[in-house]
Amino acid sequence: MIEGIKIKNFKSIKDKDFNLRNLNVLLGLNGMGKSSFVQSLLCLRQSNSLSQGILSLNNSSYINLGTTRDVLYQYSKKGEFLEFSILFNDEKKLNLEFDYIPEADYFPLKSPTDRDRNLEINSIRNDKSLFNNNFQYLNANRLEPRSANPKNFTKVVSDRSLGNHGEYTAHFIEVYNGEEIAFDNLVHKDSSTIDELTGNLIFNKTLINQINLWMGAISPGVNIRTTTISSDFVLLEYVFKQPNFGNTNRFKPENVGFGISYGLPVVVALLSAKPGDLIIIENPESHIHPRGQAELGKLIARTAMNDVQIIVETHSDHVINGIRVAIKESELLNDKVILFYFNKIVEAREQYSKILDIEIDKNGELSSYPENLLDEWSNQLLKLL
Repeated sequence: MIEGIKIKNFKSIKDKDFNLRNLNVLLGLNGMGKSSFVQSLLCLRQSNSLSQGILSLNNSSYINLGTTRDVLYQYSKKGEFLEFSILFNDEKKLNLEFDYIPEADYFPLKSPTDRDRNLEINSIRNDKSLFNNNFQYLNANRLEPRSANPKNFTKVVSDRSLGNHGEYTAHFIEVYNGEEIAFDNLVHKDSSTIDELTGNLIFNKTLINQINLWMGAISPGVNIRTTTISSDFVLLEYVFKQPNFGNTNRFKPENVGFGISYGLPVVVALLSAKPGDLIIIENPESHIHPRGQAELGKLIARTAMNDVQIIVETHSDHVINGIRVAIKESELLNDKVILFYFNKIVEAREQYSKILDIEIDKNGELSSYPENLLDEWSNQLLKLL
């Protein structure tokens, strides 16, 4: 787990120490620097040649940032370049300082021939979730509804990845549907059934059952169906529970709407989490009804009670309030959640992101309520009165 990361001169982030928790929520208006924080982590992850002294800015794996001129903080002073300092929970620390080559597509590491440091970088890359397979990233631009979904053995089976856009979610479900989820606190309250032979109360903790139950917050009664139709594609369909008549016919995702298709990868990423995982999700609320957004907030918070680190970028009051309710309902979340509110400071000679740390107490109250944080409902309501 990452305990803290110091970022200096990366895009709009001038100089900031982020003290991270299990759950880290990025908030703020558009263009304030939230995506820059996420991109800094993805940039570090995708730089396979980091131990050889290269920070790659462009890679089809995650992001393409352009050139060093696009990435270096525009108003950095002479002799000030890009820096990262990452502290992990086992007290290992990775300090990275880079030189600047105008218009290059990479940053060269200072002292790239330092053999001991290169070995240290390799060791950390193999051991930490930011760099290894204990990692899940979902881009805000997720896969649109479609029936035939691609398969990818390496991504799904070897890396346990849903794909950056959730494009391998159907294949992931097809492979792991019968696997029990790792954390008991994520078992949905409606998971219990009565064994017909013994009369005992049993809990169905399989991934597919938990997916269906939690997806019910987005679309009540929905059940996910996956079927391999070729070596390249998995068929994804939805059925709905119908009182007294069993299930409806199967529906194509294209005929159901965006909310289920956009929410499905988020729910799967959370429920399939393993100890030590790092999960980054952009805009989990996209295309989802407010009630479903609040339930997603609760599920995100409950996942973070475990040995899992989550970074969420959101514009949803409902997701935030779902997290706040989860904190009030469970002492296990005390001190495990922090909000980072991004704002832009515009001065005569520079402008940069100012990031405010916001704590949440055991009652779900925030330590600070900066302007434009959670008040847009009230702002518009006042105009109607």
